[in-house]
Amino acid sequence: MTKRPQGGGEEVREFAPTVPKKIPNGVCFAQDGTLYIAEVNRVLAYADAESFETRTDSVLFPAVKQGELIPKAEESFNHATRVCRIGPDNKLYIQLGQPYNVPPKHKLEVYRKWGIGGIVRIDRDGSHREVYATGMRNPVGMDFNPKDGSLWSNDNQVDLMGDDRPPGEMNRITERGRDYGFPWYGGGHTRTNEYKNDTPPPNLIFPEVEQVAHAADLGLTFYTGTMFPQKYRGAIFSTQHGSWNRTVPVGARVMVTFLNEDGRAAGKSEPFAEGWNNHGHYLGRPVDVAQLPDGSLLVSDDRVGALYRIWYDGK
Repeated sequence: MTKRPQGGGEEVREFAPTVPKKIPNGVCFAQDGTLYIAEVNRVLAYADAESFETRTDSVLFPAVKQGELIPKAEESFNHATRVCRIGPDNKLYIQLGQPYNVPPKHKLEVYRKWGIGGIVRIDRDGSHREVYATGMRNPVGMDFNPKDGSLWSNDNQVDLMGDDRPPGEMNRITERGRDYGFPWYGGGHTRTNEYKNDTPPPNLIFPEVEQVAHAADLGLTFYTGTMFPQKYRGAIFSTQHGSWNRTVPVGARVMVTFLNEDGRAAGKSEPFAEGWNNHGHYLGRPVDVAQLPDGSLLVSDDRVGALYRIWYDGK
């Protein structure tokens, strides 16, 4: 029998079971203990959610009411897994994927107005909404660099352009209102077939890091702990869920991206934890990565329904 490691989970409890939820993918905590859950078209908030005694529906309130996160006509099960973060400004940031592989041109105006295919920023009560970043296809996974406040975001890029193109993206966002290239570019500097004859907007921002094509980069978190060796402190851990439309599947691993002193990426992302991809057969599919208070990592896997804890004992 394998001994359960110290700190292993002993039980699973359902949270707020009486409230119907539609793809409740994104969750984030504010410093006051409020838990935000981002769905397809609303954001729920639970006050003091870490206290199990108060985990009832009576402490719930909508930060964004149903049907007000995006226009109802744009609801889709494609690219509908929202992710949220509380920024250094105590505002709520939400990633909004657009529902197409490449959107038709008549959709662009409404998408850019609402921040669909980008990131929106709102006050924690749902007011003062603004589009923070545009030009993304399906952004999933983001975090703020605690050193300089920059926001880093994964973006899943265009399918059906070949096994090795276009690359996935990890973007560095340093100010509001910038455009990150989609749909004129399908990933990196690769033009999409649908927009290859159109002139892209000026001053586009290209990715900070290009990832292997079709690996489905999802979770992303900055490492602020001290358990791991010094070289990992301040680095980015991210997950690759794995491909569905590639001849030889790639991904299903945890990556690490190191940064220079100036806050820019030091180079390509590197594998940190592997073993879920057995020569193209997925034994597991990592979704998200989070840091525990002791500096160890939690990795979720939606293929087998597991949480893994990765720790370092100094040996």
